Amino acid sequence: MEPLTSLLAASIAFVGTHFALSHPLRAALVKTLGSAGFSLLYSVVAAASMVWMYFAFVAAPAGGLDGTGEIGWAISTALTLPALVLFLGSLKGNPALPAPGAEKLAQRDPTGVFAVTRHPMMWGFALWAISHIVLWWSWRTNIVALAILVLALVGARLQDRKKAALMGAAWEGWEARTGYWPRWSKLPGAGPILWLAATAVWLGITWWHIGAGGIPAGIWRWIG
Repeated sequence: MEPLTSLLAASIAFVGTHFALSHPLRAALVKTLGSAGFSLLYSVVAAASMVWMYFAFVAAPAGGLDGTGEIGWAISTALTLPALVLFLGSLKGNPALPAPGAEKLAQRDPTGVFAVTRHPMMWGFALWAISHIVLWWSWRTNIVALAILVLALVGARLQDRKKAALMGAAWEGWEARTGYWPRWSKLPGAGPILWLAATAVWLGITWWHIGAGGIPAGIWRWIG
């Protein structure tokens, strides 16, 4: 199979199996396999499709598109920092994560990144995806980024349905106090410690990008 075709197929498989296992097939599989068995199956399928994506990505040609130049790099750089703020802020106190006490978390007033959106992790992934698409650097990058974008934003909507069914009034109340679409004006108020941590991680990841991808990213493109 031609590498780009293989990458497209792998990306569709990754997104499609995630949606299928997380939603229409989940209840039947949990009933048949038990929670532990379902988690194992989900992990194996996700890992297999990600490995397929990785090898197809490596085999596909790098570059190949005209790119958007320095303007594109400036937009990409500006998007990746808030993406990390949203992602890191979502790791604590997130009622959408499968953890004990989620109902109790959903009953509190939204603060930090949850005042921005009830899906900060998903929007963090979405901003990461958009930051790569705007570069218009290669088809292989665009395919993977588009897959992540669909997984994040469609997945967030589907997650609302699933959580409402699982958590009932607790999630419905959380939905009433939060929004799917981000309120970007709330992002600066996510907290100075979170912003400092995200900035440190952002600088580290973009520095790592130089060696991993051979392309200076972030501020290192201009001051490296």
